[in-house]
Amino acid sequence: MQDFLHKEKVKDDMKKFWTYLVIMGVAVVCAFNYEIFVFPNKFAPSGLNGICTMIQYLSGVSIGYLSLLINIPLAFMVYKCISKPLAIRSMVYVVTFSLSLLILDKLDLSALAYSTDTGTSTILGPLVAGIIYGGCYSVLVRASAYSGGTDFVAAMIHKYHPEQNFFVITFLINAAVAISSYFVYGFQMEPVILCILYSFMSSTVSDRMQKSGRSAIRFEIITDYPEEISDAIINRLHHSATLLPGKGMYLGKETNILICIVNRTQVAALSSIIKEYPHTFAAVSQVGEVMGNFKHLTNDGRPAHDFLDPGDGNAC
Repeated sequence: MQDFLHKEKVKDDMKKFWTYLVIMGVAVVCAFNYEIFVFPNKFAPSGLNGICTMIQYLSGVSIGYLSLLINIPLAFMVYKCISKPLAIRSMVYVVTFSLSLLILDKLDLSALAYSTDTGTSTILGPLVAGIIYGGCYSVLVRASAYSGGTDFVAAMIHKYHPEQNFFVITFLINAAVAISSYFVYGFQMEPVILCILYSFMSSTVSDRMQKSGRSAIRFEIITDYPEEISDAIINRLHHSATLLPGKGMYLGKETNILICIVNRTQVAALSSIIKEYPHTFAAVSQVGEVMGNFKHLTNDGRPAHDFLDPGDGNAC
């Protein structure tokens, strides 16, 4: 028993270590994202980093310093009031991101930086930057971490004013950044549009990636073979089903309705089961999120393991 507990502890420790490495890797990718796609195209991204970007543009002070200056007190408040693991993991990201920016500032990345002299393809910079950040942010949330800045502020406001929507607060901060960029970047509308585009792409990609890990597919199967189909679902897909009595109103015939929720990867397998039985059909719909005792399985029916440690689950 002690050997088993020791192995489990070692496994958990390795998972946490891997999670911190992933957080640091994501921070480095985000720093490259700023250097290659954000700074060369002269626009402010969303959040407090957008404010730091505008300050850097006006004063020349690196975001690396500004991000630390802003996020350290915010992280301390989150540490004291909301979650210690969340604050620590988020600061690992912030410190790595800031140090990476300071190092990259000293390197010549002009050969990699994307920008156009004519401005005809400027839109591609924030478009790609938003996609990259959205993917990085979804990984951070799965690792129970924040990217700092706006997330810290919104979390603190939501803590003491839970009636305030987290995403509304974030939207208002991003809107203020977009409006401010009009005055910072020479009274032009293009930086405002680029900021909005970046915010839209990052939030869309992040939302899609986060939902993909929690979504499932619901089958409502109308059949005269409920026992046979249920056995196939249990033995081949390792899920179960709920049987409801039904009645076909056209002929007035008694029938059966099986309700089954499966992983997205198992849709083809369940469809092939349904085709094996005559006069059987199903209504299929997507489930945005499944809560409770639902198994996330691989194609061969084994439990899907999360490679990142979820922490205390306070990141939202």
